[in-house]
Amino acid sequence: MMRMKKREDYFFFCNKMSKKINIEERLFHFKQPAGTSRGVYLTRRSWFLTMHDSEGGEAIGECAPLPQLSCDDIPDYAQVLRGYCDDVERTGEIPYEALRPYPSMLFGLEQCLTPCPKPQKDLLIPINGLIWMGTFEEMYQRIEEKLATGFHCVKLKIGAIDWEREIALIRFIRQHFTREQIELRVDANGGFSMENAMNRLEELARYDIHSIEQPIKASPQGENRRWADMALLCKDSSLPIALDEELIGVNSLEEKKSLLDTIHPRYIILKPSLHGGMNGTREWVRLAREREIGSWITSALESNVGLYTIALLAEELYGPDIKMPQGLGTGQLFTDNIPMPLEVRGEKLWVSK
Repeated sequence: MMRMKKREDYFFFCNKMSKKINIEERLFHFKQPAGTSRGVYLTRRSWFLTMHDSEGGEAIGECAPLPQLSCDDIPDYAQVLRGYCDDVERTGEIPYEALRPYPSMLFGLEQCLTPCPKPQKDLLIPINGLIWMGTFEEMYQRIEEKLATGFHCVKLKIGAIDWEREIALIRFIRQHFTREQIELRVDANGGFSMENAMNRLEELARYDIHSIEQPIKASPQGENRRWADMALLCKDSSLPIALDEELIGVNSLEEKKSLLDTIHPRYIILKPSLHGGMNGTREWVRLAREREIGSWITSALESNVGLYTIALLAEELYGPDIKMPQGLGTGQLFTDNIPMPLEVRGEKLWVSK
C-alpha cells in the first residue's frame, strides 16, 4: 500500500508575505448538451481566483460548484467566497475548518495557496471513456467512438432512457466485447428506488459490470436516514457499489468515519470540488484505505484549470504509475476551455511536467 504524503510535505505557511486575491466569474459552453439525472447542462459557471503576492508571484484557482448538487451551491456564493478570500488576505492562511461546508471554495483557495507539486516527469493517467445519457442510438454511437480511440474502460450514465432499453444496450455491448476487452462501469445517479434496486443490481451483475455508482438517491444532507438502505444494498449486492453523491455534505472527520463504517461500500469516488477540496479528498482516501475500501478520483466538470490540479492530486494519492482508470476525461467538453498542459492521448490523460 502506497504511503500518502504528509500534509507538511507540501503545505507552506502563507503569512510571510501579503496577498491579494481577485475573483472573476466565467461561463463555459458545452460542445454538446451534457445529460445528467438532474437535467441537461448547456453551460458551466466557475469563479476564478487570481492571487498576487508582494514578491510578484501569481497563482490561479478555480471554484466551480455544481448547480443543485454541491453542498455550497448557494444564492450568495460570490459574496461568501469574497469573505473567505478577505480572510486569507488578512491572515495568510486557509481557514480549513470554517471552509468544510464550502468544498468548492476550499478547492479554489488550495490551488492558489497549497498547490500539489508539479510532476517530475510527464504523467500518463488512465481514464475511463464517459458516455453521456441520451437515446439508445446516441449512447451506442458514443460507445463506438470511445472504442475507436482506444478506450478499454467505459462509464455509462444510465437513467435517462427506460430501463429495458438501457439493459438492452449493456447486453449488446457484452455480446460483442468480453470483460477483458472492455471494463464497464455504470452510474445510476440515484435513479433506482429501494423497491427495484436489488433486482436491477442483480440483472446488471450478469454482464460483468465493474461497479455501479450511487444506485439509489443519496441521503438528504445533514441526515442519515437512508444510510441503512445503502448499507443493505452494499451488503447483499453481488455487484460492487461505489458512493459518489452520498459523500456530499459529509464534511467532518467523524461524519466520514460514520458513513464508511455504516455503509461499507466497495469504492468511493472523489471530486475535490464536492468532497472537501484537496485536503478533504486526502482525508477520505486515508479513511477508506484504513477500511480496505477502494477509491478513484474524478472531475466535477471543472475547466482545464481545475482538471490540471485534480490530475496532480491523483498522482499524489495513487502514484505516478496509476493502474485504475480515473474519471479525468472531461477536458474536451467545452468550446471555450482554458489552455493547459493537458491532452487526452488514447485512453490516457497526458499531463506535461
